[in-house]
Amino acid sequence: MEMINAIGRRKASVARVYLTQGEGKITVNGKDYKEYFTIPHIQSDITDPFQTVEIDGNIYDVKVNVNGGGFKGQAQAIRMAISRALVKMNEEFRSPLKSRKFLMRDARVVERKKYGKPKARKSFQFSKR
Repeated sequence: MEMINAIGRRKASVARVYLTQGEGKITVNGKDYKEYFTIPHIQSDITDPFQTVEIDGNIYDVKVNVNGGGFKGQAQAIRMAISRALVKMNEEFRSPLKSRKFLMRDARVVERKKYGKPKARKSFQFSKR
């Protein structure tokens, strides 16, 4: 199997994933993914695509370059990129991944701050007199 690459995005995060035949190592920016993401439910975001298509994750090595955003946005960008790479590898994986919404770009971002207000929607206290 040759190297398969895919891109995933979420908020301000961009993840580039390279999927190759191997022994199941997932490295994110040169570190093991459990070392990079220390919170357990964030770690499961990364392995969810493999469990959804019922592939043993020990057959593929995943090398990830991710930048921008926070740790949760980065994890979800990686999840999307791994899902896209799995679909490139086998088209039958598309329907289970799509039903879990792993292939859909979540376009929600922070609303911009408006002038005359302290935040996007919060207002200063109103005084009639």
